[in-house]
Amino acid sequence: MAKIGTMRLTVALLLAAAPAFAGVQAAPAASTEPDQPADMLVPPTSASDFTATQLDSVLAGSWRSESNRARDVYRHPKATLQFFGVRPDQTLIEITPGGGWYSEILAPLLHDNGHYIAAVAASARDGEDRRDDSALHGKFAADPARYGKARIVAFDPKAPVFGPPASADRVLTFRNVHNWVMADTAPAMFKAFFAVLRPGGVLGVVDHRADDGASLDSVKQSGYLPTRYVVKLATDAGFILDESSEINANPKDTKDYPKGVWTLPPTFTLGEHDRAKYQAIGESDRMTLRFVKPAAASEASH
Repeated sequence: MAKIGTMRLTVALLLAAAPAFAGVQAAPAASTEPDQPADMLVPPTSASDFTATQLDSVLAGSWRSESNRARDVYRHPKATLQFFGVRPDQTLIEITPGGGWYSEILAPLLHDNGHYIAAVAASARDGEDRRDDSALHGKFAADPARYGKARIVAFDPKAPVFGPPASADRVLTFRNVHNWVMADTAPAMFKAFFAVLRPGGVLGVVDHRADDGASLDSVKQSGYLPTRYVVKLATDAGFILDESSEINANPKDTKDYPKGVWTLPPTFTLGEHDRAKYQAIGESDRMTLRFVKPAAASEASH
């Protein structure tokens, strides 16, 4: 944790001072020393630059498995987390993190100055979900230096609560919304995201993207979702769509496979059948959406 733990005071100062760097210039203090030549001046590092450096350090961490590193080319973790405005001093909840692909990045990133919370379903879990939860608990327990401050909280998928109201800065979920849509729990999940976020907080969503014009009924069993439907789930819960990104786009994905999105890597549901073909396509074409809880939501809730 040397790379993550160093400059602990520095990050606090940088993050606290970041607004000042945007447009306020302090008057120079009186000094009896001669002026320093302009070419020797070093501008202060911005909070975003510091976060980028920390992300680089975490992504290069020896604790990340080789199989997970190999997926960086498809999942673009640095660009995705920067798009969602993640910083090391935030309280961040990741919803159903599976075996912990993003946990390997987020928990160490937030270890010193923030809070990482993994929210897992408490009921109606199938064998895969139970294996993922077990793997996540095992991962955290095996490396307390990096995961010792991470928390795992359970929620009821039909009546989800992720923490005290307005207690989180970021809620992120990766490739999960299609599961909730198939289980008819998606509206309740998005309402719970809204409740736990602070006004001004961000909900980040990544999921498999259906072709434009595709109806929900025609694709919901394939794992792909219409972007407009996901946007509606969020806006119906009170969010505003702040921006979308093509960070996780894949134009090679034709979205017409025998076993839906699970035909592609990393699942390869068809096993060795046409494996090279699907490997060449890569992982799915994905929407990347950033939603914001309006600041006015705090007034409306009273």
